[in-house]
Amino acid sequence: MSDIDLNKLRRLDGGLLLVFRELLRTRRASRVAEILGLSQPAISHALSRLRDLFGDALFVRRPHGFEPTRRALELGPRIEALIALAGEALDPDARFDPARSARRFHIGAPEFVTAVIGAALIRRLRAAAPAVTFAVTHVAEEDAFRALRQGEIDFALGRFGAARAGYVVEPFLEDAYCAIARQDHPTIRGAIDAAAWRDTGHVFAWNPSETGQDGSATDGPEKVRMIASAPNWLTVLMLVAGTDAIGTVPRILAERHADRLGLQVLDLPFPPSPVTVSVMRRAGVNDEGAAWFLDQVRAAAA
Repeated sequence: MSDIDLNKLRRLDGGLLLVFRELLRTRRASRVAEILGLSQPAISHALSRLRDLFGDALFVRRPHGFEPTRRALELGPRIEALIALAGEALDPDARFDPARSARRFHIGAPEFVTAVIGAALIRRLRAAAPAVTFAVTHVAEEDAFRALRQGEIDFALGRFGAARAGYVVEPFLEDAYCAIARQDHPTIRGAIDAAAWRDTGHVFAWNPSETGQDGSATDGPEKVRMIASAPNWLTVLMLVAGTDAIGTVPRILAERHADRLGLQVLDLPFPPSPVTVSVMRRAGVNDEGAAWFLDQVRAAAA
């Protein structure tokens, strides 16, 4: 560790971390002072120390309150993790209590996974842990490794390859592709044959965080006709719902949204490719709260 790092660590204390976290949450110095039992001049002094320490404005005063800079938003998950770890170190026998916790969990996930689990997860949290919140970042595989390594997320969901040293990859959900068309499609009524699947015209998803790197959504027996591409499968559902195009998407996503969007969910005219979503975590990390939250995410996907 360099002398500069040591000097910065000496200048960083738990009080500064708490001021940073609460200002990021509330965006108001008066509210932070109330929560932490400090005076507003003390909050201003702490903010000045934080700015000097991190070499960034961090929070910019606006008419509606303090607006965090990009650097502050990047630091947020790391500061939250530092506070949680400090609390565990000071009270190693403390147990995570979801009913009393106000923790904010951070996960990486493709948008289609978020669209599958999101509503059910919110309902579960409101019932069991009303003060717990979560934030989702859409990450591809390499970004997920980096975010886990830097403590920006608690775990990642996605289509990952083999685990690397220091990480654990476990099954999360298994699915397969299906075809979709709007309910009142002029030529597709309840089933689709190989010619219709090939010739009708597809909207594809192309974002690697959604599809992985295998391209298996289009691995049919013949080359298909493409009309458009979109960054994620949820957008594909929306475009198909309003046009005569068709899509090939994960079945669980299609079935969750078919009634709301007026879609037919159709078996493909050939054996469908699998859609395997895994959960990736850092190895050797004992975080009772993150383990509980992952259980809630698994239940929301069931």
